[in-house]
Amino acid sequence: QVQLVEAGGGLVQPGGSLRLSCAASGSIFRIYTMGWYRQAPGKQRELVATITSDLSTGYADSVKGRFTISRDRAKNTVALQMNSLKPEDTAVYHCNAEARRGPLADKLAYWGQGTQVTVSP
Repeated sequence: QVQLVEAGGGLVQPGGSLRLSCAASGSIFRIYTMGWYRQAPGKQRELVATITSDLSTGYADSVKGRFTISRDRAKNTVALQMNSLKPEDTAVYHCNAEARRGPLADKLAYWGQGTQVTVSP
């Protein structure tokens, strides 16, 4: 199995910053794209940011210019630096990774349990 464990959520005031991190472990042959998704109460899970194995990045329009995704390929970790946070950023943030457990194994999507981010005065 592949396990993803997130850390770094919490409560922050509007305009503040938080840094989320996610570490992948387990039976990993190769990790491809990694990313962050979020789900607010009563809403569907939405893409926040992605980063490919060659470090190309993509962002949701709502976070462009405020969030930065980064990755350490050697350590199988991904981070999300969140600046200028807004109340509408409040959600559970989930780490995602596309990975193979072996050279002939299927490429599957794996998810972390999530970490709560609350932006409130």
